[in-house]
Amino acid sequence: MKITSIQLEIGDRSKDENISHAHRMIDRAPDSDLIVLPEIWPCGYFSFNRYRDESEPVDGPTIEGLRQKARERNCHILMGSFIENEGGRLYNSTLLLDPQGEIVTRYRKIHLFGYQSEERRLLTPGREVVVTRTPWGVSGFSTCYDLRFPELFRRMVDLGAEFFLIPSAWPLARLDAWRLFNRARAHENLAWLVSCNCAGTNAGSRYAGHSMIVDPLGRVIAEGGQDEQLVTAQIDPQLVKSTRRQFSALDDRVAELR
Repeated sequence: MKITSIQLEIGDRSKDENISHAHRMIDRAPDSDLIVLPEIWPCGYFSFNRYRDESEPVDGPTIEGLRQKARERNCHILMGSFIENEGGRLYNSTLLLDPQGEIVTRYRKIHLFGYQSEERRLLTPGREVVVTRTPWGVSGFSTCYDLRFPELFRRMVDLGAEFFLIPSAWPLARLDAWRLFNRARAHENLAWLVSCNCAGTNAGSRYAGHSMIVDPLGRVIAEGGQDEQLVTAQIDPQLVKSTRRQFSALDDRVAELR
């Protein structure tokens, strides 16, 4: 299975310019089974003043354009996330699209960031832990700040997750924590982890980049730098099952602590 994280450079461009740029980068990506985009790339995570005006429903133009790209590339696309508007409520929502351009699943970010951020004030948190069956195994979904909450990942494992797919807009100031959490969440759950982080500077804040593909033993298979780039790796989805058989730490969990 080939995976490509598109580590987009997010500046202070217009939404239309960001969408056109993302489409060009999708066209440049190598043939892949799964393409992953970062968090809130249509307007930029730190552009809080644009959230409401640039929000849209799941059948809006941003998603329709990506559905067409999934069909053109004949692959799954984790579209990163966007500001979803449903009935006037705003959510940080992630959609997985299949090669026919159909929406496979939706995850709304549960843990909203409040430190030096307007996300928690502007958005409504999701309430559902989401896993879904995919051709490569059962995948669980989280977004950026969710990485700091290991109980979410354990809950996904309890629901069968073998892969974690994580769009992000993690800042450069906390790069060490980003690299730590990516490896820890993969290794402690014996699962593949694929993250796609933003690059560039948006509203005065610098993103960390360093999108990662981490194996079930916490080994980094591929990692980006700080600039825009395509982070690609060929992986073996069956490694989760074989790792869990050989190193059965998840079977040793104490039931009453779950």
